[in-house]
Amino acid sequence: MTGNLLYNNLQLYLFIALFLLGCGLLGVIYRRTLIGMLISMELIMNGAGLNLVALNSFSAQGNAYGIAFTLFIMGIAAAEAAIALGIIIAVFRRFGHIEGGEIKEMKG
Repeated sequence: MTGNLLYNNLQLYLFIALFLLGCGLLGVIYRRTLIGMLISMELIMNGAGLNLVALNSFSAQGNAYGIAFTLFIMGIAAAEAAIALGIIIAVFRRFGHIEGGEIKEMKG
């Protein structure tokens, strides 16, 4: 009985999505390295995707709009990670470290 109640509880999924969003926001604010900021941005996007899938699953079972938007978010997250890692490599080659707070400008 408790297992079925656990899977049919929308508030649980929304709380987990809010927790991922909060951890991501705190990571973006308090992390100094660019890799940490990138991981925190991925947490924010995962929280948004979980929110969309949960709301789609509990409110409109007939359509798959929430899942389609989540796949779109996952594609954007993959592209963002590829571009950000390229920028991080360029910053490391230029400055020798990847501390976000110490980098003022990046001239080509």
